Amino acid sequence: MKATALAFAAVVALPAAASEFVNTGYFGNVAIKGYDPVAYFTESKAIKGSKEFSYDWLGATWQFSSAENRDLFKSAPVKYAPQYGGHCADGVSFGTITTNIDPQAWRIIEGKLYLNYDPGAAAGLEEHPEKVTESQKHWPMVQKVLAKEKQAGVWK
Repeated sequence: MKATALAFAAVVALPAAASEFVNTGYFGNVAIKGYDPVAYFTESKAIKGSKEFSYDWLGATWQFSSAENRDLFKSAPVKYAPQYGGHCADGVSFGTITTNIDPQAWRIIEGKLYLNYDPGAAAGLEEHPEKVTESQKHWPMVQKVLAKEKQAGVWK
């Protein structure tokens, strides 16, 4: 029981970008559908990564469009990783889990990457900044649900 409480405390203490619950969908173990998280910042667009330039972090494989982007991520993963482990930020703002994200539906707000299930949800984050505040408030509760699902074998 004590170990479970300590493990839970460690999960809750992680920053939103450094979640142990990296969204890899239901199949495979590739983060954010294989898109390059660094490219959102450096190219201002979603770019598909390559297996050739990959890096394992927090139990998931992250793919990049270049060795340079991979190395940038390795040097500062929390800076480039999407918030909420890559789960839909709009869904998290309502306290729900939306695993099926669209890598093209993204926003960088105050230097943080937020992914969403569709472009309308991404635009909503920008138009309604309180959604980011709500998602930050709900993230610890969403992590509890993800922890239960992981324990039940839903997640790797």
